[in-house]
Amino acid sequence: MKIHNFSAGPCILPQVVFDKMAQACLDFNNSGTSILEISHRRKDAVEVMDTARALVKELMNVPETHDVVFMQGGASLQFPTVAYNLLREGGKAAYTQTGKWAENAIKEAKRFGEIEVIASSKDKNYNYIPKGYPIPADVDYFHCTSNNTIFGTQMKEFPTSSVPLVCDMSSDILSRDIDVSKFGVIYAGAQKNMGPAGSAVAIVQKDLLGKTGRNIPDYLNYDVHIKKESSFNTWPVIAIYGVMLNLQWLKEQGGVEEISKINTAKADAMYHEIDRNGLFTGTAATEDRSQMNATFVLNNEILKADFDAMLKEAGVVSLAGHRDVGGYRASMYNALPLESVEVLIEVMKQFEQQFG
Repeated sequence: MKIHNFSAGPCILPQVVFDKMAQACLDFNNSGTSILEISHRRKDAVEVMDTARALVKELMNVPETHDVVFMQGGASLQFPTVAYNLLREGGKAAYTQTGKWAENAIKEAKRFGEIEVIASSKDKNYNYIPKGYPIPADVDYFHCTSNNTIFGTQMKEFPTSSVPLVCDMSSDILSRDIDVSKFGVIYAGAQKNMGPAGSAVAIVQKDLLGKTGRNIPDYLNYDVHIKKESSFNTWPVIAIYGVMLNLQWLKEQGGVEEISKINTAKADAMYHEIDRNGLFTGTAATEDRSQMNATFVLNNEILKADFDAMLKEAGVVSLAGHRDVGGYRASMYNALPLESVEVLIEVMKQFEQQFG
């Protein structure tokens, strides 16, 4: 039976990526050694890192004003790293609060200075994206989260401001066209849409660095990672290799422009069925629905066991919603084929025919 994996993260990856990673674990580049046991400074390992960074720059059209670094710790380590690098001693930053990960980013940043939450959707359990808020001109940067995996909301456009724009794009990076030049920092944990868990990418506007007056620990200093070309310390070779392979696959599909069309088709089909089918209700505000994570609930919880049984029989896995929302969550990252969405939709239709 084919499995249709809607996991919210770690993400689904293309089969070709799994195959090449598995082979590399046994014998990397016909060297007789596993990728798990080689030095990160070996020539072919350095090529992996260099290729991964170059592909991010190519696929996202990163301008010369910015650089790309890979770090460990996922997006959670980026929360304090952003503040260390951009929030001046005695300074202030503005944040939007649109979900759990935005909450965590705010919590970490408050350790470094004054944080002003200028907009929040907590009043409705984060089921919408705030809009029309002013960004103060006296802050060092403005931080937002582009996509909220738990609550199924996504920013459809980004505000303009005279202050640097920082965005956590962990769950929708490389899924749609983004003008990188408008951002001071874009960061993302790899495990949602780029590759296996174990790394994070940061796209940093270089001229913003070195102005905070802080004594930044080396590992949390973007400038150090830029100068060391992401090899300041031993980086997770197998994790970055997975990212590199996934980025190569994305390029072969036609890049971000083409995958964006597929993502739109998947999301449109999924939400059409949620709205059409009387047994389900979407939980996110219609205008803010995420293309990556569709959240919905059963209108009659008594039927949950029956629906879950039908999902299992069809090979649909990892559809359970987060405990903060309940119900179901269909995560439709780049590598999830349209076929998997069609299988889920067919189950929902059969469920309606039997119990509607």
